Amino acid sequence: MFSYRINALTMWAAQQNGLSETDISLSSAVGDASFRRYFRLTLPDGTTQVVMDAPPEQEDSQPFVTIAKRWRSAGLPVPKVHATNLADGFLLLEDLGNTPLQCLFSDDATTQAYHKQALTLIAELQNRAGPDSLPAYDTALLGRELDLFPEWCLSAWLTLPSPESWHVVREQLIQHALAQPVVTVHRDFDAMNLMMHDQRLFMIDFQDAVAGPLSYDVISLLRGRYCRFSNEQFAGFVEVFYHQARNDGRLPSSVDFATFLLQCHAMAAQRSLKVLGIFCRLTLRDQKSGYLGRLPHFLDHLEDSFSFLTEQAEFAEWLQLTLRPAIMKRLAEIPS
Repeated sequence: MFSYRINALTMWAAQQNGLSETDISLSSAVGDASFRRYFRLTLPDGTTQVVMDAPPEQEDSQPFVTIAKRWRSAGLPVPKVHATNLADGFLLLEDLGNTPLQCLFSDDATTQAYHKQALTLIAELQNRAGPDSLPAYDTALLGRELDLFPEWCLSAWLTLPSPESWHVVREQLIQHALAQPVVTVHRDFDAMNLMMHDQRLFMIDFQDAVAGPLSYDVISLLRGRYCRFSNEQFAGFVEVFYHQARNDGRLPSSVDFATFLLQCHAMAAQRSLKVLGIFCRLTLRDQKSGYLGRLPHFLDHLEDSFSFLTEQAEFAEWLQLTLRPAIMKRLAEIPS
């Protein structure tokens, strides 16, 4: 099946460029946590394109195409869609190169500068792309995401029961998210999904965009997989975004900074819990490697967030005394 799809994909990509299969070369490009695969297509004149292979029985590419065209028409930096074959799951895209944002984190000053640049891009996204046509990041979706944590991390991977405080934590995190203004949310605004191309940051992997909380993409960026900022640095970044949002009307003047910072910590807790569940699911259900080693990093993020959610002191204590030892013990048992 793999060779058949590669042959079909190569033939289709060549036809879209008015060429024969022998005129082009195809090489593997970046990977993906989903069932999507990417290939770099080199044309006879040396120019390149990216071919996405997304088996339609496993991946629906229509949202990606629709959002890419809408956001591009709004002047947002996303790859151009050259051609589509949704029946077979083939897309031909602009090649944005090989420099995801995390490759530019050379020192602390540079890392902070690029994060501020990315925060400005979030503001552009929220100001230029309305959320009306996107699925709602509502109570049901927030709840399903949170439930990945007890289902896949606690039960399936650790065989650990949920703490008694879980249901209260779950409800309060959802309410903190719903209290925020609704904007367009990329939903995985991590450094790996921001490509530096022509001296500008471009967004990729946005097919799961939703209409949701103002702070979500900020959290995806600041509590992502590559950096752990101090509490003071985190608050500084959030304050930059807060003033941007207040100045252009995305955030009502009635919301003070302390309230917004608390909402950000709650949003960060929600996302970290979701990520812990997703990484365990990717490992156990999808047989993907490399994700369990990232659990301690997001556990750090989770503890950082709950240290500010004082109403959840019982759960914060459980994280330190029960969850962390259980995760570290389980990781130590895995053969190297």
